[in-house]
Amino acid sequence: MNTDAFSLHESNVRRYGRSFPTVFTRALGATIWDEAGKNYIDFLVGSGALNYGHNNPNILAPAIDYLARGNILLSLDMYTAAKREFIEVFVDTILKPRGLSYKMQFPGPTGTSANEAALALARKYTGRSSVIAFTNAFHGMSLGSLAVSGSASTRELGGVARHDVIRAPYDGYANGAFDSASYIDYMLSDPGSGIEKPAAIILETIQAEGGMNTASPSWLAEIRSICRKHGIVFIVDDIQAGSGRTGEFFSFEFAKIEPDIVCLAKSLSGSGNPLSIVLIRPDLDIWNPGEHSGTFRGNNLAFVTASAMCKMWSDRNFTAGVSRTVARLQGNLDEVVAKFPNCIEEKRGRGLMAGLKCSSPAIVRRVHDVAFANGLLIESSGPNRDVIKILPPITISDDELDRGISILTHALKE
Repeated sequence: MNTDAFSLHESNVRRYGRSFPTVFTRALGATIWDEAGKNYIDFLVGSGALNYGHNNPNILAPAIDYLARGNILLSLDMYTAAKREFIEVFVDTILKPRGLSYKMQFPGPTGTSANEAALALARKYTGRSSVIAFTNAFHGMSLGSLAVSGSASTRELGGVARHDVIRAPYDGYANGAFDSASYIDYMLSDPGSGIEKPAAIILETIQAEGGMNTASPSWLAEIRSICRKHGIVFIVDDIQAGSGRTGEFFSFEFAKIEPDIVCLAKSLSGSGNPLSIVLIRPDLDIWNPGEHSGTFRGNNLAFVTASAMCKMWSDRNFTAGVSRTVARLQGNLDEVVAKFPNCIEEKRGRGLMAGLKCSSPAIVRRVHDVAFANGLLIESSGPNRDVIKILPPITISDDELDRGISILTHALKE
C-alpha cells in the first residue's frame, strides 16, 4: 500500500491517516474498501459527518440528477431553487412537526462557522461579551470556538489570549451528586460572585470529543430555565449530536426544551458535502444585511442532498428503523460491557452516539489497533483518550452492525 505521497508532501498535522494507514478507494453504507480490496466496517463515519452512511442512494440520486443538468453549485447568499427547496423542506419535515419556529442563517460550510456566528449574534443581541462554556466542551477550531472549548491542548492553539469565557462544570463533572446547574444559577444571582452576566451559555447535549459525557434531561431543562431567568441566550451546539445521531433529529428533543439558537453542520447535508446552519429564535435575528458573511455559505449541492435527507424523516418506516437500530446497538453494548468488567468502566452516550469508558488509554489504543487490523474503524475521545467512540451510521444494516460489534468484542479480548 503506497502512502509515500502523504508522508512526503502532506503536513505533519495529519491525524487519521496515521491512525488508519491504508489508502481507501470506495464506500457504501457502513462499509469502506481500501486499494487492496479489504473491507472495513465504519464506526467513525467522518467523525459524525456521515450519519446516513457512505453514498446513501436516496440522498445521492437527486444530487447526481442536479449535477447532470448544469445547475448552480455556488451562490453566496443569493436566492436559488435548491436553497428555496431546502428551506421549505426543512421547515415542513423537521421544524413544524416538532413545534419549532426558527430563522435560518447560512454562515459558512463548517460547524465552527456556525458556532462563531451564534456567539457573535448573542453578543450583539445582549450587548455583553462573556460566555459560559463547560468543562470538556469542544466547539471547533477557529478562535472563538477554541475559546469556549474545554481541552487545554485545544485552547492553547492559535497563540492568542482568549478572554470573556466563564468555565462551568458540565452535568456530572467530578462528582455525579454535584448540581452544577444550581451552582451556575447561584453564581449569576449573587452580586458578590464576581461573575458578570454573560451573553450566552453554549453546550453540547453529548460531549463527543470530551469523552461522550451525556447531559440529563433535567439538567438541560434547568440550564434552559436559568437562561430565561437571567436573560441569557441559550445556544445548543448540535453539530455532532444532531441530524439524527441520537435517534431523534435534534439531540435536545428528549429533554423537551427549545434552545434560543441551534447550530447544525457535519451530517446536515447527509452526503459529506459541507453545510452548516444556525437556527435563530426570530426575535434574536437582529443581523444587518451583510454583517456576517462567508464565501461558501451557498453550497447548492449540499442543499440538494440535505433536502433529500430531511424528507427521509417523514417516512415512518425510516424512523422506526432508526429506533430499532438504536435498541440493537445499545443492547449489544450492554453485553460487551458485561463481558469485560476489567476493561470497561461504563457505557456512555445516547442513541447511536455511544462510548465505552475504559480503565486506561492503553486499552483503547490496543483495541483501536486490533480492530483496524480486523476490519473496523473506531476512534478514541476524552481528555485522556480513554473512551472508545462508537458512531455507526444510523442507517447501518443489522449484518454490518453485528460484524462491527463482533470485531470490537474480539479486540477487547485481545
